[in-house]
Amino acid sequence: MLAFTASLPYDIRLAYDDLDGCRAHVRGLERASILGPDDVDTVLAALGQVEEEFRSRSFDFSESDEDVHTAIERRVTELAGPAGAKLHTGRSRNDQVATALRLYVRRGLGEIAQAVIGLQEVLLKRATEAGGHYMPGYTHLQHAQPVLVAHHLMAHAWALSRDVDRLLDCRRRADVSPLGAGALAGSSLALQPDETAKDLGFSSRFENSMDAVSDRDFVAEALFAVALLGVHLSRLGEELILWSSDEFGFVRLHDAYSTGSSMLPQKKNPDIAELARGKTGRFIGNLTGLLAALKSLPLAYNRDLQEDKEPLFDSFDQVLLALPAMKGLIDTLDFDYGRMQAAADGPQAAAVDLAELMVARGIPFREAHVVVAGLVREAVQGGTDLAELVERHPALGEDGVALLQPGVAVSRHTTPGGGGPGPVAIQMRRLQARLSEDSHRVGGEVLGPPS
Repeated sequence: MLAFTASLPYDIRLAYDDLDGCRAHVRGLERASILGPDDVDTVLAALGQVEEEFRSRSFDFSESDEDVHTAIERRVTELAGPAGAKLHTGRSRNDQVATALRLYVRRGLGEIAQAVIGLQEVLLKRATEAGGHYMPGYTHLQHAQPVLVAHHLMAHAWALSRDVDRLLDCRRRADVSPLGAGALAGSSLALQPDETAKDLGFSSRFENSMDAVSDRDFVAEALFAVALLGVHLSRLGEELILWSSDEFGFVRLHDAYSTGSSMLPQKKNPDIAELARGKTGRFIGNLTGLLAALKSLPLAYNRDLQEDKEPLFDSFDQVLLALPAMKGLIDTLDFDYGRMQAAADGPQAAAVDLAELMVARGIPFREAHVVVAGLVREAVQGGTDLAELVERHPALGEDGVALLQPGVAVSRHTTPGGGGPGPVAIQMRRLQARLSEDSHRVGGEVLGPPS
């Protein structure tokens, strides 16, 4: 039975958070005159020793320990005697576990957000290094319009900015103390949940005790934020897989971030990018599994909620491995700018610019669209030089031919937020300011689970 119900093998990483919750509860019991000064000192000293035992990995678990919370209470009672037996007064494992879990999630979301910012910083660095080099921009994985390499890299960086927003917004809703809610209805003791919340650094305390012990929205939100972050990492990884292929040849992978084949000596496999792509399915699965566990639970606490921890811990663990790996992969990429630009210099790349030149000369866009499409089709099917066809067209002429020269089309993208040099320089400055602001918002808490 215990083998089925026990959660100790994985919730041990909540040990430090549970110890913090215990200390706050001791202070709450002191304020309620349930623990006197001597008992408070005794219990706090015992909690300090337990923490040291976890840090030194000398904590001695008992076969009867169902989870880390009961293990800590048992050990505190052994060390503190009758005073330790008062530790659980006015507290249920329901609010106790929820408190430790919120502390863990709050801290973990900040650490993930900081790792995302680190990846953004590398994308910005590589975008800066790319300077005026350009490449094909794609729709439907077909050449559409040329853009600066920096613009393409920055597209991923801006998507990651939304991930930082989501992570920190989720952290705000996790930042609510449930300690004092008891099993589901609070307590008759003179506890002060507002003060306990302050002791733990929470922004506020619960409004409804039943909701406090049964709420796992903050876990589901955290898993969603990680899953969507994973989707963005997967898209980035997919592009790097394509770009490093012989067919594209846009980048060369550093040996430290690629592997060879066990059979094929010529291979250099993009394992980091592939794993980032693959783990996204795991993130989505963890989110789906939790939502399925939550969907039919009546109020208030149910043991099903024990199933929130493994998907949470797994997603946090894996994304905190994926982010620095992707950061290192991108930081060490060797871009073949010559090949990128050669791929972007096909005459069809300026098709939109040709149509817009006609628009500037008073021709309706739909008409211009048909004309340019016909010219491109004739050039491709008839083997004719597009420049010759453009030069002969009365609405295009030599001005149209000039647009077909390498690098000209990308320089014409002047719309704010667009892919030309001017807008890209502005967005790079804006992203740099955003990264500084986001780093300040994140703060410095990091996960430190015992193992």
